[in-house]
Parts: sequence; C-alpha cells; structure tokens
Amino acid sequence: MALSVLPLDLARWDEAKRDCLVLPVFKDDRPLRGAAGLADWRMCGRLSRLVKTNRASAEAGETMLLPPGRRLKFSRILWFGLGESKGYSDDRFRKDLDWILTVVGKANVTDWAVQPPGRASGLIGARRAVELMMELEALDTQPVVLLEDPAGQKDIAELLRSQREAIVR
Repeated sequence: MALSVLPLDLARWDEAKRDCLVLPVFKDDRPLRGAAGLADWRMCGRLSRLVKTNRASAEAGETMLLPPGRRLKFSRILWFGLGESKGYSDDRFRKDLDWILTVVGKANVTDWAVQPPGRASGLIGARRAVELMMELEALDTQPVVLLEDPAGQKDIAELLRSQREAIVR
C-alpha cells in the first residue's frame, strides 16, 4: 500500500501540495470534527455554513466536490456523507472506504489525503483502520496520506513496523 501518515495538524498539511482532501463526515458529527473541522476552520466556516443552510447533510451516500479556497494546499475537496454514526462497524468502514475509492478513482484523483472514516469520532482505532485499509487491493497503487493524531500515528507506525518485520522474515 502506498501509504504515508501526516499529523492531524493544519500547519503540516501545507508542507506538500496534494490533489485532493477527502472528508468523510457523519450526519451527527456537529460541530465538524477532526480533518473536516480543521478544513472548515481553514475555510472560514464554509463547510459549517453548507450544513447549517441544508446544502450539505452528510446523509449516507452524499458526495460533494468543493473548491478548497486559498488557505488549503489541495486542488479540490471531496465531501462524503456517511449517515448516522450509530452502530459503525468494520463492515460499514469497508463499504464506506470502497465507495470513497470508487469516487476518487472516477474523479481521476492522483494523490489524496484522508482521515479514515470513523477516526474523528473515535468509532474505529487508527491501527484497525489501517488493517482494514490494507485488505483493499485498490490502495496498492494509489498514493494516500492518512491524517492522524499523534497517538494514532504511533499505533500505525507500530503496525507498519511489524508488517515490514514479518516480510523480512
């Protein structure tokens, strides 16, 4: 998997220009959390205004392509509505990620950054999210950057280290 990890810190997002910022959002995540909340802040509340005026709902299956404005170093933003967070499971994570990968592929995204679905709300652990992502063959060829907090970065680093050690043996 062509995977790298960046801190969930806007200052670091600016270090490398990327094609697309992918924002998976639950309908009941208000205020917006994690990467979506930070992007909203950098966009001067534009995402919150879309939600408040019912132009975005985060209903399951909702997808929006948005311009990033001047304050984000992405060419575009893709918003993915995940519906209600209640009962979020590994199966839903797989389905959501498969859907995201399909849309990203159809949009001809060359490289992208994402906070995996459920991470901002703590519904899935960083390590588990990466384990599930590693199951998907589609991610073997797509460069993707995971936006993650320091604790999640540590868990992911340990997982990737153990994967490398297993391959070397």
